[in-house]
Parts: sequence; structure tokens; C-alpha cells
Amino acid sequence: MAQGIFYVLDGLNEEQQRQFFCERIAQAWREFRSVRVWCPDQSTAEQLDEALWQAPADAFVPHNLVGEGPAQGAPVELCWPQANVPQRRTAAVVNLMADIPNWQGARLILERVPSAESERQAARERYKTYRHQGVELQTVNASEQIKSSTK
Repeated sequence: MAQGIFYVLDGLNEEQQRQFFCERIAQAWREFRSVRVWCPDQSTAEQLDEALWQAPADAFVPHNLVGEGPAQGAPVELCWPQANVPQRRTAAVVNLMADIPNWQGARLILERVPSAESERQAARERYKTYRHQGVELQTVNASEQIKSSTK
């Protein structure tokens, strides 16, 4: 059964959110070795790509924008809806979009719950859909995760 974690992003600015998800992507890669990150658009994927390159050498995450890098893809692929995304399975999915991406076969799904009410409502709908599909779900306050990791 897949596990899903919804991170509530209240109180985090855009840069803190990007850093938070870079850390979650790194953790997912270390644990699962295969991560697909769904971004709402190519620009967001490129920003995340740049942020992942800024990681210290000892925390390097092998990643590429989808379609770049090795023919079989990088262990971490940054995708967006308009990209030509291969139909292979991945062990973990990080969703930064308002819609649910193809996650079938994934053992871990990481989602976000933004502060804006319209986006929060979309997250609620994604939560209901995942629950209906049998995903084991939990909700975590991202700012609490950040506080506990800095202690």
C-alpha cells in the first residue's frame, strides 16, 4: 500500500518551501532511489533544479529535468504537465501541482497544503481522492518538521 504525506506549509515563504521540498526529495531519493517530482510548470521545475544543485557535495541528489541526462532518466526527475514524461514507474512521487499526477506504482507520495484557501481546497480534494484510492495518509506541519530538524 502506498503511503502519502501532506505537508501543511503555513508560515513558510516560497524560498523556505523550496528548501523544505529539496530536503524531502533528498530523503526520498536516499530511501527509495527513484523519485519523480511533479511541478506545475517548466519554470518551477527549473527553479527547483537550481535549488537542488545548491546542495552541499555530501548531500548531492542526482537529478535532471525530464528529458535531460541519461537515456533511462536520472534517479530524480523533475517533470511538469507539458513535458514528454516517460511512462516508467517510480518509487516516490513529490507533487507540487494542484492536480494529482500519475503516481501508480509509487510507494510514497509527498504532497503540499498551501496557505491560500483556494489551493488548500484543492489539497483537500487530492487528499479525498488518494484516500478513496487506498493510500495510507497522514498530515504533517512543515514548520514543525523544520523546527525539529534544527534542534
